[in-house]
Amino acid sequence: MLHGEETLVWADKGYVSAEREAAFAEEEGKVWGVTRKAPKGGKLHPEDEKINRIIAKVRARVEHPFRILKRQFGYVKTRYRGLSKNRDQLFTLFALGNLFLVRRRLLA
Repeated sequence: MLHGEETLVWADKGYVSAEREAAFAEEEGKVWGVTRKAPKGGKLHPEDEKINRIIAKVRARVEHPFRILKRQFGYVKTRYRGLSKNRDQLFTLFALGNLFLVRRRLLA
């Protein structure tokens, strides 16, 4: 999933791996934003809880538009064949999703 030229990685607990984090953090200026996991049968360290809260705030801003596409517009599968038609439909849906997010401010 990573191509090697990233400077930031934001992911959920499914991508937790000490090897991946060590390989990614070798270079300076790179941010590993993968949520921390508690040890099996244990509790998460309070510092890791704070880090997870910060990561969740960033991820929530990114994932809200996808929720709108899936829940409000019912877009769960691509319907067309061809990359350009799919791309055009997604651009249109995200534009409408942005309008949906600011609809109250537009109507005020």
